[in-house]
Amino acid sequence: MGSASKIVALAVGLAINGASIGTAAADTPWQRRHPWREQVNHRLANLNQRINAERREGELAPRQARTLRREDRAIRRQERFMAGFHDSHLTGAERRVLNQEDNGLSRRIGR
Repeated sequence: MGSASKIVALAVGLAINGASIGTAAADTPWQRRHPWREQVNHRLANLNQRINAERREGELAPRQARTLRREDRAIRRQERFMAGFHDSHLTGAERRVLNQEDNGLSRRIGR
């Protein structure tokens, strides 16, 4: 193996290693301890961004966007309520219920 090949292999190895370290370092302690809540909250944030984008593009009327945002907030309140019973964690059944509600809201948003 030539020196140029060794340098390329080393650079690729460092790039892969650096990418994995960056991903692990991005998680906060809360995210590591509450992965299901973090997943549900991430989906809700994504849905809220989609509502805003659809409203900006004119795909949703103001009243529709208001209704969808109200549903998004209701799911957020439900997530916090459920987590209050289990030391800030969600059970698998609760996560499934919240994801089903997210799916329903996502279908009403469109795209």
